[in-house]
Amino acid sequence: MKKKKVNLHDIDPTEHQGEHSHDDGHNHSSPEEASNFRTYLPAIFSFVMLIAGIAIDYFDAVPFFKEWVRIVWYTVAYIPVGFPVIKEGWNSILKGDFFTEFFLMSIATLGAFAIGEYPEGVAVMLFYAVGELFQQAAVNRAKGNIKALLDVRPNEALVSRNGDFISVHPETVVIGEKIQVRVGEKVPLDGVLLSDKGSFNTAALTGESKPDTLQKGASVFAGSINLDGVIEVETSKEFKDSSIARILDMVQNATARKSKTELFIRKFARVYTPIVVFLAIGLTLLPYFFVDDYVFRDWLYRALIFLVISCPCALVISIPLGYFGGLGAASRNGILFKGASFLDAMTKVNTVVMDKTGTVTKGVFKIKEVVTISVFTEAEFMQYLMAMEEQSTHPIAKAILEYKADGADFEATEVSEVAGKGLKGTVNGKTVLVGNKALMTSNEIEVSSETDSIVESIVMVAVDGKFAGYVTIADELKEDAHQAIKQIRDSGISKIIMLSGDKDSITQKVAKELGIDWAKGGLLPEDKLNEVEKLKEQTDTKVAFIGDGINDAPVLAASGVGIAMGGLGSDVAIETADVIIQNDQPSKIARAIQIGRSTRSIVWQNIALAFGVKIIVLILGAGGLATMWEAVFADVGVALLAILNAVRLQKMKWG
Repeated sequence: MKKKKVNLHDIDPTEHQGEHSHDDGHNHSSPEEASNFRTYLPAIFSFVMLIAGIAIDYFDAVPFFKEWVRIVWYTVAYIPVGFPVIKEGWNSILKGDFFTEFFLMSIATLGAFAIGEYPEGVAVMLFYAVGELFQQAAVNRAKGNIKALLDVRPNEALVSRNGDFISVHPETVVIGEKIQVRVGEKVPLDGVLLSDKGSFNTAALTGESKPDTLQKGASVFAGSINLDGVIEVETSKEFKDSSIARILDMVQNATARKSKTELFIRKFARVYTPIVVFLAIGLTLLPYFFVDDYVFRDWLYRALIFLVISCPCALVISIPLGYFGGLGAASRNGILFKGASFLDAMTKVNTVVMDKTGTVTKGVFKIKEVVTISVFTEAEFMQYLMAMEEQSTHPIAKAILEYKADGADFEATEVSEVAGKGLKGTVNGKTVLVGNKALMTSNEIEVSSETDSIVESIVMVAVDGKFAGYVTIADELKEDAHQAIKQIRDSGISKIIMLSGDKDSITQKVAKELGIDWAKGGLLPEDKLNEVEKLKEQTDTKVAFIGDGINDAPVLAASGVGIAMGGLGSDVAIETADVIIQNDQPSKIARAIQIGRSTRSIVWQNIALAFGVKIIVLILGAGGLATMWEAVFADVGVALLAILNAVRLQKMKWG
């Protein structure tokens, strides 16, 4: 049975979503609030008419409220909530889909009118409409959160045309054109660097945490972020052939391999619905051959009760609402699931694979260790180093300059850059070298052998021809990284793996520090994808992958559950992932698993509740012991109880 959203007056609430504020200090209704009121207005109108009609019937307060007046009154109450459902049922029939809940609700309520049970007919349709509105509101809220998160994608390139740089869509730029990239902007197309040099954050593409400094003529890849100064690039590929486009193509292929799950109840309803329709027909006609005092109206009434009770709308409303209750609870915990099926999928995960940079590390540089091998104190050593680095715009230099040194600041003069090696200059009348081991070696400076075993980025310093010491620069672990790994294990995950584009030595060190089972570094996007595909081939292995960069997008799409870090993650990764951690905290991964399990428990409680009550009332209805009001409770009442059960998810606390 196909499930569609029934809008009671053909207004799409998603078109009116958004924030609305005023600066005049007055409290006004926003367009969203007005739209919500219009959405619920038909149900409110029907409810008021129904209650008024029942009161008049009960107290016999209006003498002329008889026959045709009563019929018209309840018909007017029925139309606002009944017409959209009848319309959907008719449209479904025209498409060849007869046995929908719309068809069942239509014939049951119209049948109730035919035998004079007007209040029951209105009540059944009204409660059904209210359940639909609850579900629609939950769906729209979940969609709105995800849309707001993804709607931040850059889509322009500054291209030189007619002597000026103009903003155009990257797809319109041809090979050989010159583009300009400002500080903090993403390079829109692959090309060759025209400026003397440039510093780029390529973590989104390669996973490498260390910024890449390129010289004139070097290749620059789309998706890299310009970190220092305005640069110019000559395009070497069209947008469709750029590095981003190639990775997106891999994403599409990986997505095609992911099967789309369908909730059990939808499959069940396709078989269940036609069976109950034919049983109702049989309940109406077959007693004629077996009962002596057969009265058509009585058996038709029983059949209509049977239809109302057996209608699966209690399930097709309450069960999705159970999932949306889980979605709402996850959202309040900083986690966005892109669909209800991924709540189920999280409960089956037994292997977690994660990226390093931006996932368990912050993706920013920080001094990890200062080692002096000279007569200088640490403060004096850092004064020499910082004086030199003040002349540099490299991201590592910025990390060093955050160090708080005691004493007066030193000043560097005659500073020059040694390409690919570091800086040379004079501080306090002393010749100072700052850079890598190659700079020390080329100046015949003997370096401490202990530096050979250091896996982090290292900046060495020599003063007047003697090795003075070094500092190590490393990407810092997130505050909750250790807690995240522990909680993932406590959630019953049997294996935790790290795959990274960063150096294998750094990857292994981080993995060991966090207690991760197995790790591998130096991987390209396709290498990560291959590793995950190998894991998926293992029997009973359900893989969840956590990442944040463009390079992670193919793996996010191919894994059983793709989890993206949404706060600082790339747009492509966020768009591809099934689950988004909005605040970049890896400790939320275990929380997502716990919420998925709680949601599954609530959903199966709702299924048991719905079937249990329905079976009891079905037996009573077939035996003539249940009225239309018991039928209403068995259908809509159970749905509302299931909704209240689902609301419990909003109040649950997960450690």
